[in-house]
Amino acid sequence: MRPTAPAPLLLAAVLAASTLTACGGGSGDDPDTVKVSYKQSMDNKIRVMDDYLESMKKQFEKANPGKKIKLVPIKAPDAEYYTKVQQMLRSPKTAPDLVYEDTFLINSDITSGYLKPLDPYLEKWKEWPKFIDTAKAAAKAEDGKTYGVPDGTDTRGLWFDKDIFEKAGLPANWQPKNWDEILDAARTIKEKVPDVVPLNVYTGKPGGETSAMQGMEMLLYGTGENPLYDPKAKKWVVGGQGFKDSLKFVETVYKEKLGPDVEDALDPNMATRVRGEFLPKGKLGINLDGSWLPQDWLPGSGHEWPEWSKELGLAAMPTQHGQAPGKVSMSGGWTWAIPSKAGNPDLAFKFIETMQTKENAKKWYIANSGISVREDVAKDPAYVKAQPGIKFFTDLVASTHYRPAFPAYPKVSTAMQEAMEQVTTGDGSVDKAAGGYDDEVESATDGKVIEK
Repeated sequence: MRPTAPAPLLLAAVLAASTLTACGGGSGDDPDTVKVSYKQSMDNKIRVMDDYLESMKKQFEKANPGKKIKLVPIKAPDAEYYTKVQQMLRSPKTAPDLVYEDTFLINSDITSGYLKPLDPYLEKWKEWPKFIDTAKAAAKAEDGKTYGVPDGTDTRGLWFDKDIFEKAGLPANWQPKNWDEILDAARTIKEKVPDVVPLNVYTGKPGGETSAMQGMEMLLYGTGENPLYDPKAKKWVVGGQGFKDSLKFVETVYKEKLGPDVEDALDPNMATRVRGEFLPKGKLGINLDGSWLPQDWLPGSGHEWPEWSKELGLAAMPTQHGQAPGKVSMSGGWTWAIPSKAGNPDLAFKFIETMQTKENAKKWYIANSGISVREDVAKDPAYVKAQPGIKFFTDLVASTHYRPAFPAYPKVSTAMQEAMEQVTTGDGSVDKAAGGYDDEVESATDGKVIEK
């Protein structure tokens, strides 16, 4: 589940109504009950989060007689989940005590006053110093206060089907040195293995933040330093050649029919389909995606695929021309946050403490195919050897980038998704799509832009 463009107003209203109904009377009705809202997988067979929270609920209730955890799952695609959560947080009647927040949206909710600063709790919590600084920063606002406890991070790279590569005459130890080598491999697959999708790059508004982060930003951050936001100038970047080059890559994938059919690419459930259908069934040659994919293939997932580590290869995403540092990754993740209108914040943080003991955190990272944000767990042999791929993706942390943690980012992301969709469908040229993006970013950031 990763990371979302804002839903249309009508949809937002419908979602708000359904959410208010689902959550009942709000978090403060019962001082002994903690209401926990989280994102439930769109795939009914995937119950990784549900099962983990159920086990944490039992552990917490056993250790705290008389106290209860009420789980409030929200089953929705990313964009709709964010809309529902924001609707819930606006009123004490609907706000949960604990909410699962994507790091990409958390600063927007902080600025809106929806979340409670956790510093008073964190100062007394002996586990907090064990979290890595970059993960802590993902939930820290411009006011210097921390509003969420991260439950892991992630990295991204290239997954490829070894059997398809063999049929295409491509190497089993494939590691492209630049973008051209990725496109050349996709073209070879299209020619030699015509019944499969050569390359998947998430794109367009229906994919939301998945399109922005797994797709566009994995390209953009390989074009040069600070291609999205200039931290020295404290301004967002527009007019960048790197942005146009990234759009050109996306355009090439779909113009040359190296990617999925456009209607599949713009399916809001494309990420779920890739994990449950395209990859396990040998229908996809190369997939630009995240470290968490194996969670869908573990025993009990409903899509068990124990052979995946033998059938899939992993390669780092190269920079555009192979320039230093040679590879690129993006990292994000989710946090547990306490709404400002929560009725039982103290009890909610106590539940966070239960979930974030070393053993429970390790259990979650392994179940979720997550990357540890705790230094002690990262060094634990049980974590390192838990499943194939963990070391590969953990090593990418050294080459990773985090999205600009500012309130304007969700709007910038939406503009990015719109630009991608234009070049994917052929509704606009690269220059037109990039120009529209620049205009949207300038508007979204009140003119805080710099041309590069």
